[in-house]
Amino acid sequence: MPLPKPNTYTVEDIYLLPDGQRAELIDGQIYNMAPPSPLHQKLVALFTTALQNYIKSKGGSCEVYPAPFAVFLNQDDRNYVEPDISVICDPSKMNDRGCNGAPDFIIEIVSPSSQRMDYLTKLFKYRTAGVREYWIVNPMTRIVQVYCFGEPEDSTQYSFDEEISVGIYNDLKIRIADLLK
Repeated sequence: MPLPKPNTYTVEDIYLLPDGQRAELIDGQIYNMAPPSPLHQKLVALFTTALQNYIKSKGGSCEVYPAPFAVFLNQDDRNYVEPDISVICDPSKMNDRGCNGAPDFIIEIVSPSSQRMDYLTKLFKYRTAGVREYWIVNPMTRIVQVYCFGEPEDSTQYSFDEEISVGIYNDLKIRIADLLK
């Protein structure tokens, strides 16, 4: 007897969810999102401010978008994510619904319920979609995993106390412990 086929959902199914219910869509499967913790939201705000201040001080054209913000990762109707922070440097990717294609830089703040998604599923999706840099910030372990997907590819782990160079910029360094002071 053949196994039943799982339901395949589209972006339209995400938009039909009840108000206030957040979910992401990866390869046609819906993944519900738990509400973020206060520390999670504080980190999102601190990173957003640090990145926006840097870009503004350099007269840069990139834009920083904190969640909830729609990213149509593969420009199809089967993939929709809401990264905690998206940095988009190509304005042609933007429309009134969000970003169509890969942001240049993504930061995800790990929560107990999102570990598998952030470290495995999204790592693969972001890399194959063309994201240039991906940070996984884990407040529980105070560790940041940094992936640079350019040439050469690189992956480095840092503590919150270490200075981390932002790969898409030549002179931006962030020490998360300093942000949290």
